[in-house]
Amino acid sequence: MMILLIFGGLAWFLFGKPSLELPDFSRLRNLFKSEKKATPSKGKGRVADSRRGQVIDSYRGVDVFYNGRVGNVSGRNVTRDGYNLGLKYQCVEFAKRFYYEAYGHKMPDSYGHAKDFFDGSLPHGAFNRNRGMAQYRNGGPEKPRKDDLVIIGASADNNFGHLFILTKVTSEAVEFIQQNPGSGNPSRGRYPLKKKDGNYYINADQVAGWLRLG
Repeated sequence: MMILLIFGGLAWFLFGKPSLELPDFSRLRNLFKSEKKATPSKGKGRVADSRRGQVIDSYRGVDVFYNGRVGNVSGRNVTRDGYNLGLKYQCVEFAKRFYYEAYGHKMPDSYGHAKDFFDGSLPHGAFNRNRGMAQYRNGGPEKPRKDDLVIIGASADNNFGHLFILTKVTSEAVEFIQQNPGSGNPSRGRYPLKKKDGNYYINADQVAGWLRLG
């Protein structure tokens, strides 16, 4: 009896005075219907991705392309003579394309992630045969130069490393250009350059060292 009274009161509240017509139970369903959680808008992502492959910067006549998220890949870029420049538009692709277009240089080993460009087994100033360039350790007696290729090693946040080209070197800082730093980061950057006991340090996390052509 108590259950009938409860449902009768609920029906009166929802549907008003009883009649011979069947009540509209859709209102009862809506009363207990769970609210859907709002999903983030993907509009900004679509706008950002629409820029992929667009030129956003240039250095010495070599273009930097926008890639959006760092994990984006748009196929492999290969020159007409078959030299592998890398996956579009990753940081490695820009570095190899820069040395190829600006200097006509082909790396003997044209594959590998950014972290693989620095051979940790080599002593400071040794010749890196895989890249066809001299290699210098961060914290060694060789000051970095303009157009050097700086390699950042792997970290907990980035398993593949990163690399960039130096565009200017002073006694206090290095300036650089990069491709694929992430959709919210610029193509240009600057790090402090420190000298201590005759050794030079690019003051940034995980910098392994730099490669130099010639």
